Amino acid sequence: MTDIDVAESIREGRTALGIELGSTRIKACLVAADDPTRVLAVGGHEWENEFVDRRWTYSLEAVWSGLQAAYADLVADAQRRHGAAPSTFGAIGVSAMMHGYLAFDASGDLLVPFRTWRNTSTGPAAAELSEAFGLNIPLRWSIAHLHQAVLDDEPHVRDIRFVTTLAGYVHWKLTDRKVLGVGDASGMFPIDAATRCSYDETLMERYDLRVEGTALTAPLHRLLPEILIAGEPAGELTAAGAALLDPTGTLQPGIPFCPPEGDAGTGMVATNAVAPRTGNVSAGTSIFAMVVLERPLASAHEEVDLVTTPAGDPVAMVHCNNGASELAAWVGLFERFAAVTGSPVARDADAVFGALFAEALEGEADAGGLIAYNHLAGEPIAGLDEGRPLVVRTPDSRLTLANFMRAQLYGVYGTLALGMRVLADEGVAIDRMFAHGGIFRTAGVAQRFLAGALDAPVAVGETASEGGAWGIAVLAAFLPHAIAINAGESRAADLGEYLDQRVFAGAAIEVAEPDAADVAGFAAYLDRYRAGLAAEAAAVGAL
Repeated sequence: MTDIDVAESIREGRTALGIELGSTRIKACLVAADDPTRVLAVGGHEWENEFVDRRWTYSLEAVWSGLQAAYADLVADAQRRHGAAPSTFGAIGVSAMMHGYLAFDASGDLLVPFRTWRNTSTGPAAAELSEAFGLNIPLRWSIAHLHQAVLDDEPHVRDIRFVTTLAGYVHWKLTDRKVLGVGDASGMFPIDAATRCSYDETLMERYDLRVEGTALTAPLHRLLPEILIAGEPAGELTAAGAALLDPTGTLQPGIPFCPPEGDAGTGMVATNAVAPRTGNVSAGTSIFAMVVLERPLASAHEEVDLVTTPAGDPVAMVHCNNGASELAAWVGLFERFAAVTGSPVARDADAVFGALFAEALEGEADAGGLIAYNHLAGEPIAGLDEGRPLVVRTPDSRLTLANFMRAQLYGVYGTLALGMRVLADEGVAIDRMFAHGGIFRTAGVAQRFLAGALDAPVAVGETASEGGAWGIAVLAAFLPHAIAINAGESRAADLGEYLDQRVFAGAAIEVAEPDAADVAGFAAYLDRYRAGLAAEAAAVGAL
């Protein structure tokens, strides 16, 4: 495709746009509709959650100003690269961090500030529902947030008429459709294992009986968004939605949307991990692993969520609230040290990461006895209601820069590994794990250590650092493809086949096999990590 062809494709809308609201960055990714591997333009906007009244939140004003900034950045990038600014697209998709709680009244007004996945105040509700349903209901799931509000008799409960996730909210405002992709919906309420495209009606009825006599008067099925499967039409951009996303007035309404999805589902798409015995690890502010199951788990585990792929297939999810943020903070400290010494490396953040990650390769396999806890927020798998980042060592440990950096990288995977050990004990087989996120941009380090932590091959592809924004762009590109093939019967569309044949057929993938020394070293590290959680809990109590 020549530069002229690309410019024409952008102007004529032969493209797919993906937008993802991550924990620290809102990303926009524009791809060619007929070749989603070709990224034509990108845009981004930095943002951070706020800790208000002891809850993690983002304001809706920050949502829309951030979306507008990311979209404007993408338009500028397209103009800069190709001399063409888009005014329409073949399809659009919205993705965002999963779970959490956005509750609205009959007028569509937000009743309480957005409660994100990072909040851990829903323990009583999650425990009660897990027992009532006979399966694990994590603290961050939307139903746990809703039920905790019911248990606490919060004043807003009587006015609730709609509950959704962040992706569902943005999609609603852009299209006027209250829908959700099945992957994101599976983090709101359990999905029916038989249909794979609807909420579990038996459990919904059980919940309605449980809350009889409370302030929650509407039945649950009226409060949750409609579920859609990847490839199903999910509405069109309204004139009001176009103005919300692009206040300049250039963006035209009428653009079709794919179902909105959570970052877990888009991560699976971005790594082609939607088939049984495949999985992926997404590392960012949080870190989580998704493993597509070939058979049901033998029993419920509090460390494991049961969710789905965007196509509705069952997935075991190990989700940790804390990922690479603490590691990034330490790298920032060393970057500042380089700056005050006048080192030229300080002018390039990627170079600082690269140097420190390379140093970690020189560390001892068990990190020399050092332990690094990355818990900025509470961590249910580790039994922590709040977080206190720690670096712990014994007098006989070897404190070197190499061991310190290896311990920090191991620390990113520590709580994840505790949950993945549960799946291993269940006999869940993994042929290969795919990894994505900025931590994997430095080749051969984080990927190698993850292979050692999981004792499984770990693959990283060319899109590893693009992540979910590219994944939702692929789902947007899949929409017209699915409709064309199935003449509107899009539930029959095969997402896995599309990814294999149209997206990843020629993809360059690097695979790291687990190194025996790394496997043994990480196992020793994890034993100390598990034992030292008592010190972490004591720090939460004391500080």
